[in-house]
Amino acid sequence: MDRLPPRNQRSFTNRIANSEPSTNAGLQTSLRYLQGIGPKRAEQLAGIGLLTVEDLLYHLPFRYEDRRRIKKIAAAIVGQEESFVGRLVALQKRFNPRRRAQMLTGRLADDSGVIGLVWYRAPGFLANRLTAGQILLVHGKVESGASNERRITHPEFEVLEVEDAVDPSARAPALAAGSRSRISPAGLPEGAMDLRVGLHLPKIVPVYLRPAGVSLTLMRKWATQAVADYAAHLPNFLPRSTKERLQLLDLPSALRDLHGPAPEAEVAALNDFSSPAHRTIIFDELFYLQLGLGLRKKNNRARAGVALPRQRTERLARMNHLLPFRLTGAQKRVLDEIFADMESATVMQRLIQGDVGAGKTMVAWYASLRVIDNGYQAVWMAPTELLAEQHFRSLKPYADGLNVRAALVTGSLPAKERKASLELAASGAAQLVLGTHALIQEGVEIPRMALGVIDEQHRFGVVQRLALQRLTGKTSAGSLETSAPHMLLMSATPIPRSLALVLYGDLDVSILDELPPGRTPISTKVYGDKARREVYALVLEQLRRGHQAFIVYPLVEASEQLQLVRDATQMAEKMRTGAFKEFGVGLVHGRMSPAERDDVMRAFRDGKLGVLVSTTVIEVGIDIPNATVMVIEHAERFGLSQLHQLRGRVGRGSAAGHCLLINRAPGNPLAAQRLRVMEKQHDGFKIAEADLAQRGPGEFLGTRQSGLGDFRLANLARDTRLLLEARREAQAWLQNDPNLESAESARMKEILLQRWAQRLQLGTVG
Repeated sequence: MDRLPPRNQRSFTNRIANSEPSTNAGLQTSLRYLQGIGPKRAEQLAGIGLLTVEDLLYHLPFRYEDRRRIKKIAAAIVGQEESFVGRLVALQKRFNPRRRAQMLTGRLADDSGVIGLVWYRAPGFLANRLTAGQILLVHGKVESGASNERRITHPEFEVLEVEDAVDPSARAPALAAGSRSRISPAGLPEGAMDLRVGLHLPKIVPVYLRPAGVSLTLMRKWATQAVADYAAHLPNFLPRSTKERLQLLDLPSALRDLHGPAPEAEVAALNDFSSPAHRTIIFDELFYLQLGLGLRKKNNRARAGVALPRQRTERLARMNHLLPFRLTGAQKRVLDEIFADMESATVMQRLIQGDVGAGKTMVAWYASLRVIDNGYQAVWMAPTELLAEQHFRSLKPYADGLNVRAALVTGSLPAKERKASLELAASGAAQLVLGTHALIQEGVEIPRMALGVIDEQHRFGVVQRLALQRLTGKTSAGSLETSAPHMLLMSATPIPRSLALVLYGDLDVSILDELPPGRTPISTKVYGDKARREVYALVLEQLRRGHQAFIVYPLVEASEQLQLVRDATQMAEKMRTGAFKEFGVGLVHGRMSPAERDDVMRAFRDGKLGVLVSTTVIEVGIDIPNATVMVIEHAERFGLSQLHQLRGRVGRGSAAGHCLLINRAPGNPLAAQRLRVMEKQHDGFKIAEADLAQRGPGEFLGTRQSGLGDFRLANLARDTRLLLEARREAQAWLQNDPNLESAESARMKEILLQRWAQRLQLGTVG
């Protein structure tokens, strides 16, 4: 995409960089300078990604505890999280040699009863902080201890000052550590009085993710201090009409409410991330992202593209006769969308999303023929040599039948062949050029390129996509000097709509939601580790029928940290001398060089190996029609979308496919639920929705590589409605002020560039 006008971008960026106010400079202050933190604590906080004051402001609680109901100890219910106020009437420290740690036990009493307190591996600072006789507010899960005495293990606590509780005996002398208190006639420790809690005690308490050795009390203190000193300086602007319509707060108020909830706040809404303060921060985050994506999309459409009239369809008509099957309704619909884009005077930026086997390659081939029919070149780029060769082999018969000259450009081609292919491409004689990253190396020129096709587009960064569009050259006769080539991106990773609006919000998206007739669902079954013999028997049966099998492991090599997890390298060695030795066993993984990996894959493709042991490097794009079995070891360690992609590597020929999932963690309910989804569900988009709900967007394929990473608070599985509202509001704003030129827009533009200029590559190709 074109950049925002360089002059404007520089002026805004300079204003941001050179602004003196303590606003931005203060927000980027290292946490070591925040009162009470210092270098050592700052290093601990850096371990969980907290480096600056701004990081701490947005380090929001993941849970809130309701301490508005402080119960009598006698009313404690085993299994419930509850809060009590009482006097610490006994405290004992002892070293546990088995655990090699100090153990701390105590007894908390009020006028109704006594409850035990236990800290295993109690750090020194904790043992030194507690003294018998103190009045404590404790919170935790009530358990049943020895002799049915109720207790709380590792309770959170706060030492209350005398004025925090009204208690006639509050000034009684403290009991010595380890001493036992006298028991009153009522059966309660002496001094256990009716403690009436003062009104200014914490009511709703935030719980933070924290590094080991840092107490929740410290985290709350630091967060409260950061809010008090810096929240007002946060870049903060949303259109007034939007805030009123959606009932949003300003950003500083929202952060104050989340780090220090009001006593009357709804705890359920806070814990559901649906409070007004949560909605404000989530909307603010998503609104500016959608504003940036909207600008990218607008700038894309402002660029001149190669207009390709529909009437020249000679090769397309002949292709319909060559094709041994009919296009699906979904393929025809997507082609109509592509052809409509190509007829316009603006450049196309379209993503085709489709499940494994939905026919994306054939759609891209028809789009290429439209370009070739009009006298231009089509260029396909794939992430691996194997996939580029696969496309070349599958399209070459059609190209020959339609008198289309094709050329292949990869890094491992012999120098003479590579030079010949590049010359064909540069002269325009090669109408279809397929290759890998080798296409975007220095000196490669394809002057008549009017369509770029990027397969498995998530494997490529923004810069690589931009480089492909620049292959048209600058000096060649007949090159496209003023028009940019159309871009067609393909992804076999189904992505839920909410995530697609974020990852591909600047693109037009077409979805292939229909499989060609005759494709039978792959039989999927989950096995326990003890059923491995049954699994291998099924694999052997398929091998003896002349078919091939994949066996996938999560690790390349053995790991000290994961000693119970099998690895691909050791297991491949065992199989070469074990059950599968007569069929040939190959090994591929991500630590091999691309050339080594491709050599093994070619041997497997050509039938020289019956079994391929691998990690997830075979997840996408590998087409071996003779492979009928996919065994996934430690299936519980994979995400749903990853499992679905691996399953899609088999059943691509005429024989039925089998996916055998070995679960070695039967006690993990979340993993069991995930694997049940795989057994029952074959729709990639529904699987992706379930995966997003379970894992969140951060681990989704392509999320991190896109430069977006994780959000501060937004969760695309949970916040779809807010995302759609943010998108509507951003689009409406850009419709009225497409270049962000109004006075209100100036502040928005400044915030947009601060947050997203680099990560979104504003102004560059999507």
